[in-house]
Amino acid sequence: MCNSRIIGLVILAAGIALLIFGINATNSVSERIVEGFTGRYTDKTTWYLMGGIAGIVGGGALSLFGGRCSTK
Repeated sequence: MCNSRIIGLVILAAGIALLIFGINATNSVSERIVEGFTGRYTDKTTWYLMGGIAGIVGGGALSLFGGRCSTK
C-alpha cells in the first residue's frame, strides 16, 4: 500500500473521530443553552464539525486517488 494512501486513511479516521466529537458536543446541555440564545453553535463545536467533514472528504479522496505506488 502506498504511503499517500496510508496517510489518507489516517486522515479519514481522524475526520470521523472529529465529527463524532462534534455531534456529541451538539447534544450537550451547555451547547443547547448557547444555541437557544444565539441560534448557532459555539466556535469549538463548529470547528469540530467542519474539521471532521474536511478530514473525511480529504482523507477519503487521498486514500482513493492517492497516486501510483512505485514498485522497485
